[in-house]
Amino acid sequence: MPRVFNFSAGPAMMPEPVLLRAAAEIADFGGTGMSVMEMSHRSKEYVALFEGVETKFRTAMGVPGNYKVLFLQGGATLQFSAVPMNLLARTGKADYAVTGFFAQKAFKCARMYGNVRAAADTGDYTAIPGQEDLDLDPGASYFHFCHNNTVYGTRWPYLPETGGVPLACDMSSSILSEPIDVSKFGVIYAGAQKNMGPAGLTVVVVRDDLLEIPPLPGTPDLLTYKSQAENGSMINTPATYGVYLLGLVLDWLEEEGGVVAMEKHNREKASLIYDSVERSPVFACKVEPRSRSMMNVVFSSGSDETDARFLKEAAARGMVTLKAHRATGGIRASMYNAMPLEGAERLAGLIDVFK
Repeated sequence: MPRVFNFSAGPAMMPEPVLLRAAAEIADFGGTGMSVMEMSHRSKEYVALFEGVETKFRTAMGVPGNYKVLFLQGGATLQFSAVPMNLLARTGKADYAVTGFFAQKAFKCARMYGNVRAAADTGDYTAIPGQEDLDLDPGASYFHFCHNNTVYGTRWPYLPETGGVPLACDMSSSILSEPIDVSKFGVIYAGAQKNMGPAGLTVVVVRDDLLEIPPLPGTPDLLTYKSQAENGSMINTPATYGVYLLGLVLDWLEEEGGVVAMEKHNREKASLIYDSVERSPVFACKVEPRSRSMMNVVFSSGSDETDARFLKEAAARGMVTLKAHRATGGIRASMYNAMPLEGAERLAGLIDVFK
């Protein structure tokens, strides 16, 4: 069966050259006579691979030297606890922007650990608050936001100005999709399963000075950024194969022109779909134009029956997993870096002719 255009929100489509290379190396990596999955994470071969992937990631992301890159597990969801556990003791207070499904989950989780409040709550999650709408506390330990809201299809069109309060950002669905000035952030974290590889690996980028904040009492070593940094992300066995695949994705990304080329590619794909939805007499997108995501385009006809018919026709044309999250209903086209332009063109064409 030919490969489909997989519009899943995550785990998501991976670059085909990466899958083919991984398949070719599955039983024998680099002449070792074994798979990466079989290697000891302490072996010289794997340590060289691991360190090489970190170097590639730093280059691709533009990570400054005064930041640590951690390869962890537990997904972004575990970081909903790790962030307050590691940063909240600075002042005992934190600000959160509640702009979507996962931003809300992060906020609710953080409230278990201290004085955490909503500096913004957009309610229906169809728009990102402006800078003037943020109720910021200058005494907060950090300001947390979700850069791209996968469920509701919104993206922050600017970086919040917080007057020196560190930015803590969930970048799971937008990391490596566009250039980001890492020096503006205190902590960036992201699950790998959208733009970096398979589920199971979580990347955390944390500024060195924040490692000196004492974690909250009872924080385990596995969730302590300083402990993980001091142990090279190897307090326990890391997600060895996930790190390997991240390295292959980063090789592919470099060959494609890096994050600058990806941004152009992603904007083109998103524009095709948004333009088709705007032309359509059937579908509509509720997201405010300035807040629209490049990664996740959410739209609907307003009728469950009509949406279901569209999904059926899309599947017949090789476009799958377009059903939106239960929180919104309708249709969601998730188009991460690996989605080729042809996939967006085919979907836009169906939107144009669908009646």
